[in-house]
Amino acid sequence: MYRVLTGPDDAAFCRRVSEALEMGYRLHAGPAVTFDGERVIVAQAVVWGG
Repeated sequence: MYRVLTGPDDAAFCRRVSEALEMGYRLHAGPAVTFDGERVIVAQAVVWGG
């Protein structure tokens, strides 16, 4: 299973990624980062299992 987590680069986003890793997902490549004119937005793909 493949998921893409997105959101502002803040503690809540980091928690969501950490929770996915704790559930058994693993990171897929590095994050994508952009700026929407007000804040930094991050996207991180995760895949299920090893």
